[in-house]
Amino acid sequence: MIILPLQRSVPLVRYSAQCYIAADAITHKGVFMRSSTHLFPAALAGFVAVLVGYASSAAIVWQAAAAAGANAQQIAGWMTALGLGMGVSTLALSWRYKAPVLTAWSTPGAALLATSLHDVTLAETVGIFVFANALILLCGVTGLFARLMKLIPHSLAAAMLAGVLLRFGLQAFTHLDGHFVLCASMIAAWLVAKALAPRYAIVATLLVGSLVAWLGGDVVTNNVTLSIVIPTFIAPEFTLTSLISIGLPFFLVTMASQNAPGFATMKASGYPLAVSPLIVATGGLALLFSPFGVYSICIAAITAAICQSPDAHPDSSKRWLAAAAAGIFYLLAGLFGGSISGLMAALPLSWIQTLAGLALLGTISGSLYQALNHEAERDAAIVTFLMTASGVTILGIGSAFWGLVAGGICYTVLLRARRA
Repeated sequence: MIILPLQRSVPLVRYSAQCYIAADAITHKGVFMRSSTHLFPAALAGFVAVLVGYASSAAIVWQAAAAAGANAQQIAGWMTALGLGMGVSTLALSWRYKAPVLTAWSTPGAALLATSLHDVTLAETVGIFVFANALILLCGVTGLFARLMKLIPHSLAAAMLAGVLLRFGLQAFTHLDGHFVLCASMIAAWLVAKALAPRYAIVATLLVGSLVAWLGGDVVTNNVTLSIVIPTFIAPEFTLTSLISIGLPFFLVTMASQNAPGFATMKASGYPLAVSPLIVATGGLALLFSPFGVYSICIAAITAAICQSPDAHPDSSKRWLAAAAAGIFYLLAGLFGGSISGLMAALPLSWIQTLAGLALLGTISGSLYQALNHEAERDAAIVTFLMTASGVTILGIGSAFWGLVAGGICYTVLLRARRA
């Protein structure tokens, strides 16, 4: 009577353990499968971010290098060094902070250089890079820039981000006039996928747009060749006139029009990371590789918003995977820096801008909601949004900076008026 139940209890315990192990395996398999379904949109977001970054401003970087007197081989080397620098910094910082920290070159800085370097030698140009990146590193070490960033209210940061991204959102529809079939098919694919499978809306948009562009003969691959170019070291030369007339404005433009919006974007997206360590890391890396053509490595704003959106990953703590994917694509783009111009020319501009605009719609709407959600700060936020969206440039500094200034003044005046 006693022995029989004991003998039977042993197989029952073993059976229960086996069931537990099997159930645990099934649970882990389900988690793995769910994680796998999120990895592809994250990787795609990283790809789109890099594609948009290169497509929107690679030509400006080439113009800046050409203005400095660099030949085609040297320019390709600069593109290689920039791609590798952005790839390493994006991967390292995203892994370190487990947050979508995307870096980029300074597009406003490149535009300034393209119009200012015509009478400057290549060695003096590198000297300007060293000087400006050293000042950026100094701002990070002293913590000055971090103290300035803490003064920006969250509603104004969100309004500035919405203003910066507005023209990209508009570009999702402006190409309907002239490229109706391509753009309408992409918008339709986005809408249908957004209704049926929101996570894959941009995937569907990319695939449908690629197919339509290919069938329409808009993808030209004749000039696309894979080539690896090793960056060459250029010894810097320092002249007082070039450092003051170009280096100092370049430093101010980079900090005000690239790094400031970059940190504001992270803050508006829910990633208020410490400012100074990131400035030290990006500024120090750019300074180290300045003699190889790395004129800047900054915190990205527009492209980072793609990796920081819910479309990249539904879990905000896992969106760093999208930035990590962007870092890998940066490295690939860097390895084949000599092929970037041919690749950009192969893709239709309407395809790139429509894809970017649709990818940023969620971020734009979320930013506007955050900016206008608080009635007491709404007036200051709308001033920030409109000033930023205007695209005005004053004293060589872009509208994102002046949007924050104008909104900050309104915020302070109206806040004091209400307290009086």
